[in-house]
Amino acid sequence: MIITVASFKGGVGKTTTAIHLAAYLAQQGKTLLVDGDPNRSSISWVRRGDGMPFDVCDFDEAEVASAGRDHIVIDTAGHPAPAELRILAEGCDFLLIPSTPDALALEGLFNTLEQLNQLESYGVVLTMVDSRKRATASQARTYLRASGIPVLKQTIRRLTAFERAALEACLVKDVRDRFARIAWGEYKALGEEIAANG
Repeated sequence: MIITVASFKGGVGKTTTAIHLAAYLAQQGKTLLVDGDPNRSSISWVRRGDGMPFDVCDFDEAEVASAGRDHIVIDTAGHPAPAELRILAEGCDFLLIPSTPDALALEGLFNTLEQLNQLESYGVVLTMVDSRKRATASQARTYLRASGIPVLKQTIRRLTAFERAALEACLVKDVRDRFARIAWGEYKALGEEIAANG
């Protein structure tokens, strides 16, 4: 399975999502994470750590590195133009678009996806959801669905465990935090939902 992770706004958890989906897929087979973001955030995260259950490479190395892989996750550059997004969608089994549930992020997301109504295998995941403001995520989901944009059931909450994982360059399930298992469970559930839809 090839999953491409793309976002229209910084700070929505794109790299965190790509890393944790790659870790989830690595439980099912040989997985490669391709870092197509100029910031090289995924490569930096993986190389600072003690080891991940998947391999990571630069976008330029992807063709060779992808040989023999069961799964590939692509962490793209931010802010893709509609034409780029269409190409990304055509080259994968599932295009995942993380977005925070705030109005500005949703408006940018809606304006871009409105131009791509022919996309088939894609979905939006609401990320960095504040547990104290669940109504906001519910309203965002309703707004997107009413606009014809597919939104995955699973949301990813804003938890300090994710910040610790990035700082410690490990997976969220490996940090010492009382919400670490819950945080990992959310990405596991997201991976299962994508596999069912992809």
